Amino acid sequence: MTSLILIPLVAAAAPLLADLVGRVAKVPLVVFEIALGIMIGPGLLGWVEPSEFVGVLSNLGLAMLFFMAGNEINFGAIKGRPLKRSSIAWLISLAGGVVVGILLAPTVPAGVFIGVALASTALGTLLPVLRDANELSTPFGKAVTAIGTVGEFGPLLAISLFLSGHSLGSSVVVLAMFVAISGLAIWMTGRSENRTLLRLVNATLHSSGQFAVRLVLLIVALLVGLSLVFGLDMLLGAFAAGILWRVLISGAAPHDREVVEHKLDGVAFGFLVPVFFVYTGVTFDLDALLSDPKTLALVPIFLVLILVVRGLPNLLAVPVGSSSRDKRAIVLFGATGLPIIVAVTAIGLDRGILTSGTSTALVGAGMLSVLLFPMLALLERKKSVEAAAASEKTPR
Repeated sequence: MTSLILIPLVAAAAPLLADLVGRVAKVPLVVFEIALGIMIGPGLLGWVEPSEFVGVLSNLGLAMLFFMAGNEINFGAIKGRPLKRSSIAWLISLAGGVVVGILLAPTVPAGVFIGVALASTALGTLLPVLRDANELSTPFGKAVTAIGTVGEFGPLLAISLFLSGHSLGSSVVVLAMFVAISGLAIWMTGRSENRTLLRLVNATLHSSGQFAVRLVLLIVALLVGLSLVFGLDMLLGAFAAGILWRVLISGAAPHDREVVEHKLDGVAFGFLVPVFFVYTGVTFDLDALLSDPKTLALVPIFLVLILVVRGLPNLLAVPVGSSSRDKRAIVLFGATGLPIIVAVTAIGLDRGILTSGTSTALVGAGMLSVLLFPMLALLERKKSVEAAAASEKTPR
């Protein structure tokens, strides 16, 4: 009962704190959700303990976060140079991350886990930030979206291929089967007009039927279930579900699409996603972090490595003619990572490959990246826009 009261209370308090602090400095909402989760969790006040029920809701929130990321990606807008350059940058990040991980870790498998975690970008965390800053449609925003897309989808593929516990050959076959089935569903959906479905969506927009929302939850359940049946990470299924839904709803009237998107925002960011981030704070092993000086020292080391390994290669993907401030902002945005880090470290812990200290330090570094990097990136981007506007007003 305490969890059922305090977690919604914290989720409701987080936007209020974000608005209050936002008058001084723009801090992403997720930072407050995680910080408040740590505060009420076992590490500090001890008011909320991890539980199976809230854990299930948290996993649903993580799935919806990746669904929304897949749903919001406009591949038409990022295809070409942004996507190609971002893909090259991610491959460099993955190679560098694995090399660094192997050098730091006691075993090669642990090094691979660390490398995949270091090479991730939190697209689901960045998209709301870009949307709130009205940057999604700008060249800058499209570059960051491409970087985040590859930085989130690439690690999901790496998890499925290298961290699934199967041999590489069987992992490739299983992944190919999943991609084929998901791709076939997306292709068939895009070829048909789906008139009956769109009519039901329109007819239940403002009724208790809410067919669109129910269908979304069904698609997420089916593709997440399919990924689990194949022994893949559930986040791959959730991401594919978002892409499938975007194709499915593309033929609807603009007003209907807008209303449905608002409803999905309500389900995801009003309910399930906050539970995931608050619960991430609740389950964060603060004692393991503070009781071991070596673990504590790893946090800033991992934070710097995330910036170098994941952030710097994204200079390849900056838009042509970008200012130095925009370049720094893109490096910072690209180095923002948490959900994939949480997923990778959880798998490593379950299999006994990663130690609790390493896992906690990685998650701590990911939390700091979410706290610091988007805020600093927005500041750099704001100054860049202001400088460009001032330059245009200056008489020549």
